[in-house]
This record gives sequence, C-alpha cells and structure tokens, in this order.
Amino acid sequence: MLHSTKRTAALLGGVLVAVLVGCGTPAEKGKAEADGTTAPRVVPNNATPERVTPAGLAGMPPVLDPKDVYAADRAGMMSPVVKNFPARVYVPNTKSNTVSVIDPKTYKVIETIPVGHQPQHVVPSWDLKTLWVNNDLGDSLTAIDPATGKAGRTVAVSDPYNLYFTPNGKYAVVMASMDRQLVFRDAHTMKKARTVPVDCAGVNHADFSTDGRYFIVSCEFSGELLKVDTARMKVIGRQKLPLQGAMPQDVKLSPDGGTFYIADMIANGIWVLDGQKFDRPKLLRTGKGAHGLYVSRDSKEMYVTNRGEGSISIFDFAKRKLTKKWHLPNGGSPDMGGVSADGKVLWLSGRYNAEVYAIDTATGKQLARIPVGSGPHGLAVYPQPGRYSLGHTGVFR
Repeated sequence: MLHSTKRTAALLGGVLVAVLVGCGTPAEKGKAEADGTTAPRVVPNNATPERVTPAGLAGMPPVLDPKDVYAADRAGMMSPVVKNFPARVYVPNTKSNTVSVIDPKTYKVIETIPVGHQPQHVVPSWDLKTLWVNNDLGDSLTAIDPATGKAGRTVAVSDPYNLYFTPNGKYAVVMASMDRQLVFRDAHTMKKARTVPVDCAGVNHADFSTDGRYFIVSCEFSGELLKVDTARMKVIGRQKLPLQGAMPQDVKLSPDGGTFYIADMIANGIWVLDGQKFDRPKLLRTGKGAHGLYVSRDSKEMYVTNRGEGSISIFDFAKRKLTKKWHLPNGGSPDMGGVSADGKVLWLSGRYNAEVYAIDTATGKQLARIPVGSGPHGLAVYPQPGRYSLGHTGVFR
C-alpha cells in the first residue's frame, strides 16, 4: 500500500532529488519511476552467414528476417487477432487517473475511462488481446478490451510503472521502479513467478535482443543500464553511463539487431550500445530532454522525441545519423506514443501540456493537437501490425 514503510522510506530517500526531473512529472515522481527446446528460425536464401539469427529463446516465434527484427510490423500486416478491432489511441492521464480514448479519424476524444491511481502506460499484451493500464501508485493493472474499448478487471500488482512481455509469451515483466525490482509474472494471470531485486534506481524501460535471450533495461535515477538473461531471469551485466547525472529513458533495438539505442533526458540524446558486448556506449545528441524512441513502418528511420524542446529528431538507421528535426508549432512536450498502423501518423503525448500530438511522418507537419486529461504519458496506438507484443506502449515483432 502507499503508506507502507517501504514506500515512505523510498520517498524520503536520495531518489527524491533526481525524481524532480525524471520520466514522470515533477509532482508525480513520488513513485520513482527455458524450457529446453529451441524455437525454429527462418533464414532467407540470400542471408549471409553473419546475419543468420542464433537459436532463439525457447518457445519464441521464429524471426521472419534476420536482417530486420521489425519485418512483421509493415503496414497492413495485421494479426487475425486484431484485424476487427477499431482503431483508437489510448492515453493514460497520470494526474487525472483516467484514460482518454481518441478516434484517430476525427482527432476527437470519444470516451474517458476512469482507472487506478496514476496510470503511466497503456500496454498491449503479448497475445494482442488485452490492453493493460499500469496504475503505478494504485498498485494495479486495469484491463481494457480493445474490441469494445471498455475497461474490465483490475488486478493487484505492486508498483507497475511499466510492463513488458518475454518474447515467448510466458512471462510479463513488471518494471517495479520504486520497489527496485524486476518482477516476472504469468503473462495471462499475472501471478508472480519470480522477483529479481536490482540495486539501481528507477528501472523503467527495456527492449529485447533479436533472439530474445536477453534484454537491456534503463535505470533512470542512477544513470545505469542492466543486461538481463531472459530464461534465467537474472541480471548478468550492469554499467554506469559515462555522464554525470545521466537519466536513461526509452530503449530500442536497431532493425538489424546489432545495436541498442537508449534515450537520455539529461544527456539530450541517445546512447548507442552494442548489446552483445555490453561495453561503453557512445552518445549521439538529438535535442533537449530526449525521451521516446519509435521505429518507422519501413524500418528505415527512428523518431526521437525531445521532450524538453518540443521537437522530434529523425535518425536514419542505414546512414547511422540524424537527418531531420521537426519542431511542434508553439512548442510542446512530446513524450511517449506510437506510429499509426499505416505508418502515416506519429502519435505522441504532450506530458506537461495536457494534450496529444498527431504528426505527419512524411512531412513532420502537425495534423492535430488534441486536449486530454492532466499528465498524459505512455499512450498506445492500437491495433498495430505485428505477431506479438513485447509490451511498453507497443513494441511489436
């Protein structure tokens, strides 16, 4: 519960100082942020030996293309599970304790759903059938049926700041930021399977390797990265980022699987990391308050939200460099979001402006600026192409 000794001590601890400028809003950051068989794999005839994907995590769907982990996310490649779901944008409002539901065709809020205390992210389940609202301070998850857009059951889960799923669909992984834990739970019942204590402060975002055998986690308040063995559910690597006061945020794997990118609000850019070596990363500056990372439908570009300056930087994967920057008219605070199913619109929450932005991915032009509740954060565009979800606001493969 909120008034437990654990939570009181955490709020009074040293983390509170860093919380004021972290992933959450200044006021809300009191909650600081295999089974033996080998999955088959598909290798195109023209694949070079160095690109052949290693045996994946047991039970994981086979990789479609070893050169592109997002090959299943192309426009139109909708799973039969989601093909009849209405297109919606679900926006968790951390200060209003609601989820605003936007019709992307009209750019209008068509429903407001009451949920638990301080909802942080709306997360598609691994099997694509459920959207989980992470009620961080409410210590619960609220299920939304994407077929109807209606809220269903609420499940008690401690400190669910963020939520991910192992690539084989076996476990949900709760990023328990304030509890300083990674909690592996049954992906369907949410029954606890294993708790992994971590020494770093503010575990919040993650992404998985191509083979699913490990994932990289950012620790916002201590400026660290973790490498976690998925099957063993064990931290196997830890490093401090080489910048005083670093605050790593979103994590995203490159299409070719060779590089992890980690947004950093204080470094004002993205760290470029070799996940296999897990050695010292290099910094590429994008803009003030770099926060969210989203891959285009053709896997050619990555959109980087610079929350502190109201802009979006465009990173070209092939050129390995920044090519463009889009500035929101009259500023704003672009935070978390996702790309529309057809790839034509980038949807982002305006964290400090109680609004959502719709941006044309071809031109960078703002298409709409939609008022929502207070403190909008990890919005989910749903449905999207892909075979399964790795969690967060929609990481599909």
